[in-house]
Amino acid sequence: MNSDMLVRITRYYRALNRLRSIGLEKVFAHNLADAAGVSAAIVRKDFSQLEIHGQKRGGYEILDLIGRLGAILGKGEPQNVIVIGCGRIGKALMHYSGFEPDGIRMVAGFDTDPVVYAEASNPIPVYPMSRLEEVVEAMNVKVAIITVPESATADCYQRLIDADIRGILNFSPVTLKPQIIDGHLSPVVHNINIALELEQIFYELQYPKEATARDES
Repeated sequence: MNSDMLVRITRYYRALNRLRSIGLEKVFAHNLADAAGVSAAIVRKDFSQLEIHGQKRGGYEILDLIGRLGAILGKGEPQNVIVIGCGRIGKALMHYSGFEPDGIRMVAGFDTDPVVYAEASNPIPVYPMSRLEEVVEAMNVKVAIITVPESATADCYQRLIDADIRGILNFSPVTLKPQIIDGHLSPVVHNINIALELEQIFYELQYPKEATARDES
């Protein structure tokens, strides 16, 4: 399965959960196509590759699709996630309530500023970095989000590796790369550079024909 298909499946899964939450029991390919920004033909092709079949006039059973796609995405028990750096971005992620329906549970934040620990408005506990390994082990955490300044990124990254974190979503300005651990690349790292993404949007607004040509190639 390529990365584009994985992104689409994730979008299908989220759309299905929204549809279930409003009481629907069945869905058609064109409904999921709208949610994923693709054509109904691509939805049917994806499902065919996954050996998921619906009825021509009856569509797909939502609960069945959620179960099938959830298994592909590794959904089961809620996955615990921690946030490293409880500044503006970190706090926004901690306060966001939309993760729960997707089986993602924010369980702890970490920061070097003692003032942050005492804030009553924190929706989840915030700990000093000295307790990272303890909390990760106690709560069986495998994924972390980094939202620290550039100067602190390398140290936080190494601390997460030492704590046996397997996946990292990195919002810091520094691009992180997996390391070879026990003969394998680890952890899985996704770098999110908001400034770079905005620059790309501005470029595509200025040169829309070049952006379209690149997307079609």
